[in-house]
Amino acid sequence: MEIKIFLNSSNLEEILEYKESNEIKGYITSPSLMKESGVKNYMEFALQLSSEVPKDKHVSFGVISDDFEEMERQARKITSISENFYAKIPITNTKGEPSYDLVKRLGDDGVKVNVTAITTTSQLNQLGPFLNETTPSVVSYLAGTVSDTGEAPISTVLNAYSIFRDNKSVEFLWEGCRQVYNIYEANSVGCNIILVPPSLLPKLKLKGKNLTECSLDAVKTSYEEGMTANYSL
Repeated sequence: MEIKIFLNSSNLEEILEYKESNEIKGYITSPSLMKESGVKNYMEFALQLSSEVPKDKHVSFGVISDDFEEMERQARKITSISENFYAKIPITNTKGEPSYDLVKRLGDDGVKVNVTAITTTSQLNQLGPFLNETTPSVVSYLAGTVSDTGEAPISTVLNAYSIFRDNKSVEFLWEGCRQVYNIYEANSVGCNIILVPPSLLPKLKLKGKNLTECSLDAVKTSYEEGMTANYSL
């Protein structure tokens, strides 16, 4: 597959497990995952990753402000830590005000951004002109959330190519991988990156497995579970 797999994790043990893996090309963290993983100090964790993760792997850290001026300060601080660090910038703040001007200022100054929380083609169209053509950036589309609403994300993904095809510095990311098939789906429509939770990684080994064997495995698992439960009829 051509698509790059990024790990959605803030667990240091999980991250370091894959730091030398050719399978995982990057990591995307979030304040909620950091808190869940027991991270106490934001900057200490970021500095630790900068020293442990190879420089050829992408690392995204999110800003934690709703004010664009403060977002800018934080984004510059995040990306100054390491050359492979990107600052996650939401497409709007909580008031629904777009972050396009901020994205442009950062990109024009060589600050790498990962623009997140995108759900519509309209947002992609409006964002396009603000992305710098020489500074690398990532556009993260909430494909999982879109599919949860009953809408098919594929059409928006395909529309993205007409929007960003002339900007070779932009990579398009499928966020919200619910099942392994989403990886193959995202790859088939040309997404550059997919964000995958650690729980799905072992299932990648199932690719090409004989389906009759899968059926027999399911029967064996069901039988073993029944025996372990010690039920009687």
